[in-house]
Amino acid sequence: MNTEAQTGRRLRPAERAIITALAPSVTASLDEALVVDMQDGGMGSIRFLDGADRRRSRSLAEAEYADDDGVLVSIELNVDQNNKLFELDFWKVDFSPLRRYPDPEDLKRQR
Repeated sequence: MNTEAQTGRRLRPAERAIITALAPSVTASLDEALVVDMQDGGMGSIRFLDGADRRRSRSLAEAEYADDDGVLVSIELNVDQNNKLFELDFWKVDFSPLRRYPDPEDLKRQR
């Protein structure tokens, strides 16, 4: 079994850049954050590990960008019931895998 899936991994620089662009006030909590890749067909979503009994509570920030194939990708940074980072959710409207992970300047903020 994949040990990384059990224990998580640190954020990749590109993931950290997107989270920081969406929610600049959460940067301090990113240093020790552990995440796992979500089973989303290669769209790039990650879930933050922080205890067992967690659920999505609300969206902290939303953005979108066009992937290299021109397909719209919606991004949502969500928190749990304790206002801790829960997931960075990518949704490509045609459900295909990402061709290119976005740079912060690619993002069009929705809120």
